Amino acid sequence: MSLRKDAKATWLLAWPIMVGQLAQTGTAFVDAVMAGHVSAADLAAVSVGASIWTTLIVTLMGLLLAISPLAAQKVGANAQAELPGLTQQALYQAILAGGIAMLIAHAVLPVFDHLGLTAEVADKAKRFLAAVSWGLPALAISRVLYGYSSALNQTKPMMVIALIALALNIPANWVLIYGYFGFPALGAVGCGWATALCMWVSALMWLIWIRHAPVYRGTHPFDKLRGIDWQAQWQLAKLGIPIGMMFFIEVSAFSLIALLIARLGTTAVAAHQVALNFASLLFMIPMAIGTALTVRVGHAAGAGDWAQARLIGQNGVRLGLIVAALGGGLTMLLGGQIARLYTQDAAVLALATQLLVFAGLFQFSDATQVVASGVLRGYQSTRLPMMLHLLAFWLIGLPLGYALTFGVGPFTAHGAQGYWLALVVALTFAALSLLWLFRRVSLSRLSSS
Repeated sequence: MSLRKDAKATWLLAWPIMVGQLAQTGTAFVDAVMAGHVSAADLAAVSVGASIWTTLIVTLMGLLLAISPLAAQKVGANAQAELPGLTQQALYQAILAGGIAMLIAHAVLPVFDHLGLTAEVADKAKRFLAAVSWGLPALAISRVLYGYSSALNQTKPMMVIALIALALNIPANWVLIYGYFGFPALGAVGCGWATALCMWVSALMWLIWIRHAPVYRGTHPFDKLRGIDWQAQWQLAKLGIPIGMMFFIEVSAFSLIALLIARLGTTAVAAHQVALNFASLLFMIPMAIGTALTVRVGHAAGAGDWAQARLIGQNGVRLGLIVAALGGGLTMLLGGQIARLYTQDAAVLALATQLLVFAGLFQFSDATQVVASGVLRGYQSTRLPMMLHLLAFWLIGLPLGYALTFGVGPFTAHGAQGYWLALVVALTFAALSLLWLFRRVSLSRLSSS
């Protein structure tokens, strides 16, 4: 299969995922922009609060991602009759995990009092996290139903539901941030309540869509209530826990960076949030490709066609690099204009423009590592990728970033730019090591078939 033909097949599956994920990330973009136009303190509160919030939601999404490769392999093996039971078991895990994540969010609220923040920023950050955490159980349910749907090559529902949620988030933010129709002006805290509301609306839309759309007839998990299947629970956990840990390792590194940058002051925190928020928007494109590749590789693996699985993975990596070149180049060229979308504060604008150059540079490594991770999930290879992420982010990225930011040993202090330079190094290591692992796993499956 030619690269063009294979890339088209991946893209047809990926583009609705990409639009849906961009819409979901667009919620954070809208929050940052609307809070930033209230005050720098409100933008900083959203940034610091989101550092913990993002860690929770991304880890939760990883823990529940096992449904996607498992369901895809059952579709590839023509075993669709097993999908209702598998999906219902994943929903049980989602409800439990979402509730635990909400409790964790409330338990960590006191940490904001010990980060060197001003009293105003710390208070707003705590109330933002407390508000938005009420949406976590709904998010967990939505992610399982999305994984089930994508395994059936049905990715457009995610796009439609995410766009509706984004459209709802804007007026909800407007009412709750600025105070209209009798509601108090909550500032950054209003972002949290609006996001939680949109998550519950999204979960309800998923339930209605899957229950009534003809394409899901015969495979949806709502036909009858099943008890706990401990074998299926173990299968989901064995695959999902390493994925969740891998996501936690990466996102917690980014979140810890945001917390450590808080020591540099409100300007550095706000500029870091601008660069990270826009980089996250770009990240949704290769992440969508990686998600589509999990499904496509899973289908080929389920059918026992390991040559096809390897070819899909190779072409997917090439497609990811093309996308990274476009996104990274535009970010470096248009950094100043991008920063002005978030803030008019001169100091924040200047620093954010510098950080966006680094954000553009690491698109190449970031796209490669997330695409390779998606391919490996299709092979149900999750444990070693988790270890490689731990090495890249916690043993290379964070120590190097701290040294470059604050000046430790032979390193000169570079401020916020130091952490972004370290992220480029860490992501490059992750990308190269995951490509090596993909080659090793794919050749091993080929030789054993």
